[in-house]
Amino acid sequence: MRWQGRRGSSNVEDRRGRGGKVVGGGIGVLVLAVVVYFLGGDPQQVLQQAGSMQQQQTTEYVPSQAEQEAAEFVSVVLAETEDFWKREFQQSGYGNYIEPTLVLFTDNVESDCGGASAATGPFYCPLDQKIYIDLSFYDELHSKFGAPGDFAMAYVVAHEVGHHVQTLLKISEKVRALKERGTQVQANKLSVMQELQADFFAGLWAHYAERYANILDAGDIEEALNAANAIGDDRLQREFGSGRVVPDAFTHGTSEQRMRWFKKGYVTGDINQGDTFGATDL
Repeated sequence: MRWQGRRGSSNVEDRRGRGGKVVGGGIGVLVLAVVVYFLGGDPQQVLQQAGSMQQQQTTEYVPSQAEQEAAEFVSVVLAETEDFWKREFQQSGYGNYIEPTLVLFTDNVESDCGGASAATGPFYCPLDQKIYIDLSFYDELHSKFGAPGDFAMAYVVAHEVGHHVQTLLKISEKVRALKERGTQVQANKLSVMQELQADFFAGLWAHYAERYANILDAGDIEEALNAANAIGDDRLQREFGSGRVVPDAFTHGTSEQRMRWFKKGYVTGDINQGDTFGATDL
C-alpha cells in the first residue's frame, strides 16, 4: 500500500505503555490505606505500591522503530477510511459520518465495554465508539496466522471501522435486540452475519482505495484475502482450538465466507450489496 507521505488521522489516542487503569487510584488508594491500617497492616506499603504503579504508568513509552512505523501506518489507514465513509454517507443519504477514535495500547486496556488484553486482538467498542489495537497483532498476523503484508493489517483496521459504521447505521443495535430474544446458536448466527458485513464494508473501502485514492499496490488485495482466510472460524477451530469444526459455535464466519464477502465489497463498490442479514446464502 502506498501510504508514506499521506495524511494521518487526528483521531488516534496513544495509550501505549500505560496498561489498564490503576485500581483504587487517587482517593480510592487513601481509603484502602485506612482499611489496611484498621486491620493491623502497614498503610505505607499500600501508598508506596500505588505510587510505584502510577510512576510506571507515567514513564514515557519508547516504541521500536518498526512499531512506530506501524502506528503511523494504521493512522494513515484510519484517515483513508474517514475520507471514504464521509463520501459514502453523503452519497447514500446517511447524514454526517461521525469519525471513530483509534486507541493504540500495549498488553491490556480499559474500554467502556470492559477490560481487554492484547490476546483479545483488535476490537471495536460501540459504547465509546473506539477501535482498540495492540500493534503486536501486526506481527501475529505474519508469525501466527501466516498473513504477512501491510494490507493485511489495513484490512483489520477497515473491518473494525466497519463495525463503527454498523453502530452509526443502528445495525448493531438491532442485532443486540435480536440476540437477547434468541438462543445462543441464533445469537452466534447473527454475530456471523454482522462480522461478514464488516468484512464487506472493508472490501468496499478497498474498492475506493484502489479506484479513487489510487493507493493500492499489486498484491494488496491478495494480502487482505489471505488475512480473511487466516482468521476464519473453521480454520481457527482446526488449528488453534480442539481440532474439530463446530459450525454452531461460529461467530465470525468461515474462511471462505470472510474472503467472499470482502471480495464482494471490493468488486461491486456498492453498499447496497452488503445485506448479509437478508442473504439467502451466506
